[in-house]
Amino acid sequence: MFKGSIVALVTPFKNNKMDEDKYISLIHHHIKNGTKGIVPAGTTGESPTLNHDEHKKVIEIAVKECKGKIPVIAGAGSNSTEEAVELSQHAEKSGSDALLIVTPYYNKPTQEGLYQHYKSINDKVGIPIIIYNIPPRSVIDMSVDTMARLFELKNIVGVKDATADLSRVDKQLKKMGPEFIQLSGEDATALEFNMRGGVGCISVTANVAAKLCSDFQEASLSKNNSNLMSKAKQINEKLMPLHKALFIESNPSPVKYGLSLLGLCSDEVRLPLVKITEKTKKEVQKALKFANLL
Repeated sequence: MFKGSIVALVTPFKNNKMDEDKYISLIHHHIKNGTKGIVPAGTTGESPTLNHDEHKKVIEIAVKECKGKIPVIAGAGSNSTEEAVELSQHAEKSGSDALLIVTPYYNKPTQEGLYQHYKSINDKVGIPIIIYNIPPRSVIDMSVDTMARLFELKNIVGVKDATADLSRVDKQLKKMGPEFIQLSGEDATALEFNMRGGVGCISVTANVAAKLCSDFQEASLSKNNSNLMSKAKQINEKLMPLHKALFIESNPSPVKYGLSLLGLCSDEVRLPLVKITEKTKKEVQKALKFANLL
């Protein structure tokens, strides 16, 4: 159910308010272009600066617009376990298909603290939970052994791996087996991630390259078809400058600028994020042109 190109969807703003019309149009843009899942209220959706009402609203809208078409994996993490439980229960009640729960940032819990955090959420919801392991943002790294313990719980089904350590795919596959869903959180390494046993990517680039990312994932998951693997490699080369350009400055400022060039939403972000520099704008423009998107 959770595989292929899954977009970490931006939250469009207009005069510092959520732009609901643009948000809805973005969702339908992804459905039309083959995206296999939507992640609302994730890092790319600027969840740290969404208030609770906005956080809940972006999930509710995504569920309403995606219902019966593609799954919604709701961002519901927090560095407060109580808050993460409350957001998770709301996402489930709203009709989300799964939860994406980031490792608690700033607190720096031990591996046992991580286990208990996820277990508390697991015990109070009834939908699948995907662990979001992203040491660069949360400071902590969930070990493979802790993931294996969590995988024994009823709702823990997989991981969004943003460690940038491709050896983790092999270790996690060996420890948990192929039933443990491994999704890349790094667009630039998604090809090798899938070749090692991954089944998709929760993608930033898919915001501006929905069809290309969808085609890439479909081709790269056909490991026994040499023609499709060749196609995956060609698309990957086409997208690589874009993967890099979208992270020159803090995500999602570059990707929102890219979306503005495509007429899909404004490049407005919330402080402490700011719009990208002229130098970075040129790199994003160049990468979009290289991918024949502009």
